[in-house]
Amino acid sequence: MKAIWNDQLVAESDDIVMVEGNAYFPAASVRPHVLTPSTHTSRCPWKGTAHYHSLSVGGAVNENAVWFYPDPKPEAAGIKDRVAFWKGVTVSA
Repeated sequence: MKAIWNDQLVAESDDIVMVEGNAYFPAASVRPHVLTPSTHTSRCPWKGTAHYHSLSVGGAVNENAVWFYPDPKPEAAGIKDRVAFWKGVTVSA
């Protein structure tokens, strides 16, 4: 699968974990230098606390467009060290 934003490939992998309709890519599959840390967090009752990154591509920034669970609950252990995308990021096979 591929994740594309601002006409640029930001991640690509064949090792995808699908959870609730979201494709979780291995963190290592994200292109270098496109992630900017964010202080934003949110909470999922069964996965835990999500943390976010913004995407910086081609001079444009997409705030909090990437989320991950650094310490997922046991039920969501399969998404540890993985990221998912939203906010206009196109994910396709």
